[in-house]
Amino acid sequence: MKKYISLSIISFVLMICSTNAQHHKYYPPKDSLVIHKLTEWQTYKFGLLMHWGTYSQWGIVESWSLCPEDEDWCKRKGEFAPNYFEYKKQYENLQTTFNPTRFNPSKWASAAAYAGMKYVIFTTKHHDGFCMFDTKQTDYKITSAKCPFSKNSNADVTKSIFNAFRKEKFWVGTYFSKPDWHCENYWSPYFPPLDRNPNYDIKKYPAQWDKYKSFTKNQIEELMTNYGKVDILWLDGGWVRPDSLDEYKSARIKNNQDINMNEIAAMARKHQPGLIVVDRDVPTENQNYLTPEQQLPDTLLPYPWETCMTMANSWSWVPNDSYKSSMQLIQTLVKIVSRGGNLLLNIAPNANGEWDSTAYVRLHQIGDWMKINGESIYNTTPYYPYRYNNLVFTRNDNSAYVFILKSNEQDVLPIQIELPEKFGLTFRKASLLGDASAKLSLSKNNILQIKNHKSSIESDVWVIKLDY
Repeated sequence: MKKYISLSIISFVLMICSTNAQHHKYYPPKDSLVIHKLTEWQTYKFGLLMHWGTYSQWGIVESWSLCPEDEDWCKRKGEFAPNYFEYKKQYENLQTTFNPTRFNPSKWASAAAYAGMKYVIFTTKHHDGFCMFDTKQTDYKITSAKCPFSKNSNADVTKSIFNAFRKEKFWVGTYFSKPDWHCENYWSPYFPPLDRNPNYDIKKYPAQWDKYKSFTKNQIEELMTNYGKVDILWLDGGWVRPDSLDEYKSARIKNNQDINMNEIAAMARKHQPGLIVVDRDVPTENQNYLTPEQQLPDTLLPYPWETCMTMANSWSWVPNDSYKSSMQLIQTLVKIVSRGGNLLLNIAPNANGEWDSTAYVRLHQIGDWMKINGESIYNTTPYYPYRYNNLVFTRNDNSAYVFILKSNEQDVLPIQIELPEKFGLTFRKASLLGDASAKLSLSKNNILQIKNHKSSIESDVWVIKLDY
């Protein structure tokens, strides 16, 4: 056991050195309440993200078609695409037809809970500026009289979603976009937008930028005061930040877009003590955990982190989208947890307020697996050497877990597996989760024999439990 501990410490230190050379520096929080909450969040492992807005009526990428940048994700489609200004007008007019009458957040919460998810992040506002909550700062919102859904008893969908998920014991978090392309103090109507940044010189028009800072702070304060207990403030649009962060300057960042995040974070925590703040891609103390997007890090990361990833291909609902298989999703979760992270899996509702039927199937499949193997996921930490061939590892205070990853849907459970040479742990009992009849034994050459297991046992990932 001492040998295991020393190897783990050496490996972890080396990993910190190599990882910091490849990633933004992490600034640990100093607030004891935040530290406690962040530690608890790290045990949850699995969360739900939802991108939803008026854009779902067109089945297009969220917000980005409004951005006049020559990128694939900014391409406009449809009859209005040839004329940018007409397109923007018609896009914003989607507010007047948005009526998701089949909205049923309790159904979402129940399905997510069955899958083993523990927290939810909902897009209260994306870059297009349309608010899915009842803000007093703008009329571009779902609760406006301009929107037909405003007459529905669940018109404030953010409140309804949070209430439904809290009933299932979820933590709730607000996705909020720092840039707002509808707000006249971010994209002034006097100038045409040129890219994702403000379309005016902030140094030349500081009063206009001050109005935008107040607008942003006021909206976040509404979310922190009118929606019950909030656990995570998840901020997107990392180009909205001070230009003093010279080490991380990017060609995409123009002007000094300082919205005074220290003041916003302090205000938010005054209303929500211990609040986790995630100012994405901005390397300061206001980024309590990092968020690699659609990526699975190659190895252990030495700070709190969460991969945000789509269940299908798109963040927003698009017709006939292709969904990842249950094997892909479960193996992704397992790999992320074995490397010290959480998985935030995105599902996008459509214009009617429904998930695709495939999303429910996938969540049920994940839930079936979690019912048997959840103990190897929750409240665990990475276990050296973290991965070996088609194996990855986690541990808790009492046990280590060996995950056997399939390479294809037809794979069957092997009768023996080779463990790493210096696995470093003497165990008193080995068992195959989900099959009490299986007999396991370890030979001197680190070959784990699996006998008498049920030939019919099926799994996207098999888990062997090793009790210390």
